[in-house]
Amino acid sequence: MATLKHKIVPHLWFDREAQEAAEFYTAIFDDARITSRVTISDTPSGRVEVVSFELLGQPFMAISAGPLFSFNEAISFMVKCDSQQEIDDYWQRLCADGGQAVECGWLKDRFGLSWQIVPAIMDELLQNGSAEQVARLTQAMLGMKKLDIAALERAWLGQDPADG
Repeated sequence: MATLKHKIVPHLWFDREAQEAAEFYTAIFDDARITSRVTISDTPSGRVEVVSFELLGQPFMAISAGPLFSFNEAISFMVKCDSQQEIDDYWQRLCADGGQAVECGWLKDRFGLSWQIVPAIMDELLQNGSAEQVARLTQAMLGMKKLDIAALERAWLGQDPADG
């Protein structure tokens, strides 16, 4: 019997795009792979395709089971990035082919799934800043779609975020 490595696995419901989505996501992230594909017949939804995949060691499952559910912003995946280049790369790739920028580091990919592409340093700035620093950081972030690490740090320090 198999031992569970992860007790919590995000499970994503797609109309018919589970395989396409898994291929899209595994092409974007390092240390990513499709681990299995299974087709199940005779379900209440008819023929169902289940695709398991991993992104950066985190397992996911995707199912193509018809238009019963859709994604919304109540659930998103946060990607913590170490550099502006990493933010720019994930942003561009996740927005490709019909994705859209939202605000405050949020975007929706072409499947409607919400992502937050944020600097890894954000937690440290928010947790270790004074009330004034956190307020300045928040105001700077509210004016952005894709987050700019240098501008956020300038705001936190009390400098004009637009100065670069």
